[in-house]
Amino acid sequence: MIRVSVGICAYNEERTIGKLLQRLLDQKLRKVSIDEIIVISSGSTDKTDDIVRMFSKEDDRITLLRQKRREGKASAINMFLKYANNSVCVLESADTLPEFDAIEKLCLPFLDESVGMTGGRPVPINDKNTFMGYVGHLIWELHHQISLKSPKFGEMIAFRKVIDSIPKNIAVDEAWIEATIKRRGYKVVYVPEAICYNKAPENLRDFIKQRRRINFGHLYLKYKLKYEVSTMRSFNVLKGLVKIICKEPNKLHYIMGATLLEAVGKMLAYYDLLVGKDHAVWDIAESTKELSFI
Repeated sequence: MIRVSVGICAYNEERTIGKLLQRLLDQKLRKVSIDEIIVISSGSTDKTDDIVRMFSKEDDRITLLRQKRREGKASAINMFLKYANNSVCVLESADTLPEFDAIEKLCLPFLDESVGMTGGRPVPINDKNTFMGYVGHLIWELHHQISLKSPKFGEMIAFRKVIDSIPKNIAVDEAWIEATIKRRGYKVVYVPEAICYNKAPENLRDFIKQRRRINFGHLYLKYKLKYEVSTMRSFNVLKGLVKIICKEPNKLHYIMGATLLEAVGKMLAYYDLLVGKDHAVWDIAESTKELSFI
């Protein structure tokens, strides 16, 4: 039996936190046991804390830890690592929903003691027939295609608790954990069957805001810590794009538009790196926060 601690970092997630907790409680598990679910609420001002307390009264595996003010996701993860009791930890974004078998599939690779980290497959719920919806699907499809050959993780991960904390100024926590786990000699495994649903940005402002932060985080890892995630390698992205264009040539105009938007996000990220901007506490992309289809 693989015993795991699940961590959820939340800030004003009243629209999704109840759905996420219920989905975690309803997981189909055979060889994996969810022993505890720790929600770290960082300065939430909505009903997030009340919803978590309500669930904790029904199931004592659920614990609410509160931070008086919002200090960034890395700070919340450090609190989770301090209180997690199991040797395998799962981190799931508060604005995602896992499939009912996702935690089992995500954690089964840890039966192999050489595996140090796994990542699931995020699937956006956006309408592919709209431009922004297609862009969201394109980003995550590229992520999937690249990860099949060279794993890169996001949204839902699991890892051995061989680290005590992460730097508070890190804007891409999954990538930092990935780099650290690999440097400790462990294998990292992409598990595409472990699906979690998310929502990609629905407007240009939120898309640029999100991609600027993520690209900044990856650039910081590359230039400051000498680690490059697989999705930062141009050849990997180009191969994935060619495959998608061959499959959907009628969407070429959407793909070109998405490429332009990504270039804008990258340029802004380079600027932030040059001027020393800190993305540890980021501006929320509000259009990503409603998973109403489930």
